[in-house]
Amino acid sequence: DTETPGVDPSQDRLVTAALVMRGPRHGEGTRRQEVVTWLADPGVPIPPGASAVHGISTERAQAEGRPAPQVLEEVAQRLAQAMGAGTPVVAFNASFDLTLMEHELARHGLATLRERLGGPLAPVLDPLVLDRAVDRFRKGKRRLDAMCQVYGVQVDEALHTAEVDVAATLDVLEALAHAYPELAQMSLSQLQSFQASSHRAWAQSFNDWLRRQGRPADVDPSWPLASES
Repeated sequence: DTETPGVDPSQDRLVTAALVMRGPRHGEGTRRQEVVTWLADPGVPIPPGASAVHGISTERAQAEGRPAPQVLEEVAQRLAQAMGAGTPVVAFNASFDLTLMEHELARHGLATLRERLGGPLAPVLDPLVLDRAVDRFRKGKRRLDAMCQVYGVQVDEALHTAEVDVAATLDVLEALAHAYPELAQMSLSQLQSFQASSHRAWAQSFNDWLRRQGRPADVDPSWPLASES
């Protein structure tokens, strides 16, 4: 998960990142879990509204954050190593985080994730896309906190800090797999294709609705990267 100064992944800068490496659950209910977090100085001011969400001010990022290229390189190495080994990268609304990473890496003259992998970004698992696909007509918001409630995942008051968001995302994914066994029966390759086609169908349907409302139909049908990436 990442936290940024704004909401445009093609223009934003990385402020914080968190990776949680979680192993399978053992018989006694325990599992191995490793957490790595980063704080970067994005090189641009962080608006007060963004600071209110993730708790990082411009002053703190400048004082405590490491240079953005160093952080980006370390995060990219971890992600590429995982995907290259066939380990899925799990992210809620993955297209935001992965599109952000590709633009940030290119901006700083670093190899992008696709360049490191020599191909598309895979495997990726996105609970937001999966939830939309398997429960299309459920009313209400599909933010991470709302989905925690839907799937019985305990909501931490610190949601929207990168580390807590990652743990909640993994818990929601696990709950999704229990609620919809057909997801657990798919291979990672099948899940990748299922998510891409499901997101495309959802985006097309939502864009049709926006047009009927006389509003711009600007929902990107591409996943796990935005179409301009």
